[in-house]
Amino acid sequence: MKNLLTDIAGVRVGHADDASIASGVTAIIFDKPAVASIDVRGGGPGTRDDALLQPHNTVDAVDAIALSGGSALGLDAAGGVQAWLAEQGRGLRIRDAVIPIVPGAICFDLLNGGNKAWGRFPPYRDLAYAAAAAAGSDFRLGSVGAGTGATTSNLKGGLGSASARTDDGVRVAALAVVNAVGAVTVGDGPWFWAAPFEVDGEFGGRGLPASFTPDMLKARLKGGPAATSGENTTLVVVVTDATLTKPQAKRLAMIAQTGMARAIYPVHAPLDGDVVFAAATGEKPIDPLFGLTELGTHAANTVARAIARGVYAATALPFPGALPSWQDRFG
Repeated sequence: MKNLLTDIAGVRVGHADDASIASGVTAIIFDKPAVASIDVRGGGPGTRDDALLQPHNTVDAVDAIALSGGSALGLDAAGGVQAWLAEQGRGLRIRDAVIPIVPGAICFDLLNGGNKAWGRFPPYRDLAYAAAAAAGSDFRLGSVGAGTGATTSNLKGGLGSASARTDDGVRVAALAVVNAVGAVTVGDGPWFWAAPFEVDGEFGGRGLPASFTPDMLKARLKGGPAATSGENTTLVVVVTDATLTKPQAKRLAMIAQTGMARAIYPVHAPLDGDVVFAAATGEKPIDPLFGLTELGTHAANTVARAIARGVYAATALPFPGALPSWQDRFG
């Protein structure tokens, strides 16, 4: 296992980004339609086709998921992924019509120093097409794709991923775009809130501080009193090779949200747009109660690890006043 979302067979990931605008897109492509649902906990989400993913609605499976910067302007990204899938003949077939099913979510990165004067049409549709075309089993972490312009309250944010396996051999993996209003590290130090779940020093192996001071527990908020609901979001995609129904995928997304609470302080705020997509490729049956609970436990831990890895791997943007990266301060 490579400790990536693509440790799930039949899943590919591609990035496309533009350094001049400090933004980009990440496309998650499923080789076969995957049963999927969504759980939204942040107060300022930006999503596309989230209603389609609710358990009571008709369409069960998706062909891809698009994650993008650009705030609401980035919702065009799903259309770019759809365009690429349509060229491959992929999508939901209704008689002679073929409709690629591509939910999406965005994060706000419009104030990070990049040149956002792109003219009449935002670039996200074209970036998303390129990301889908580039999708493969290996992909970079950090300031890439949808994580290019991401930030947290004190350090550069980014895109991370991690994977795990249950005792029964069921795999689960997560990809996270970390653009949180809160902090992923403890106080002013190098310690990640997700430290108890770290595997093999994947984000520096610093553990937690020997004790916690009141200052460490203060809420460090991006923008302080001037923060707005559109500026922050952590986007997560969890994928498993288990066989799940759509309601079970919804439950998996709900359990996986607890991974955000283990890695970001504070989280699920009115200022965040936190979203978890959960998808299942349907290769391995599991017990619908205890098996799903165990899978959710691993999923939540994996989400926490992916969030920390995204910040650990990030690089600072080359603009005046840009936040430092974790590596700049502690590497």
